[in-house]
Amino acid sequence: MPHHPQTERTGRLVRGAALAASLALVPLAAACSGGGDDDAAADRKQAKISVSDAPANGVVAPAKVEVIANLTGCKPKIRIEATELRQGVCHTKKVDYLVTTFPSDELKETWLDSASGYGGKYLVGTRWIVSAQPQMLAGFQDKLGGTIRQLRGFGPAAQPSAS
Repeated sequence: MPHHPQTERTGRLVRGAALAASLALVPLAAACSGGGDDDAAADRKQAKISVSDAPANGVVAPAKVEVIANLTGCKPKIRIEATELRQGVCHTKKVDYLVTTFPSDELKETWLDSASGYGGKYLVGTRWIVSAQPQMLAGFQDKLGGTIRQLRGFGPAAQPSAS
């Protein structure tokens, strides 16, 4: 059988990427496993650690409405349950906000393209978006990671009133 260095290198890269992806999913699979009250208490303790350690450790919130909302201190009410996205509403004493998740980054980018007509700032992560008052986004970013993105909007910019 002939020796093909390019094929071997590609195969190693694919295996390495598959290994990295599977290792990244281990914590998510463990968090989703069934269990008793002891498991629930351990999960809450781990979530509390994850919230404070997220930015320092480079952790990015997973793309699940309930998990992202929990990291921000809320129990969401699911508003949209569709193939293209899931969206939950969070009501807290400080602010009301939306957590939207997507099955792929392509669908997230499509959503952002559509929302760009309205403008505004959004906290954007891998397969998720948090829509909140702009002054709240930095605090959410500390807990979730992601980047704050400014969307332009169409039409004239608001001008200060003369009154």
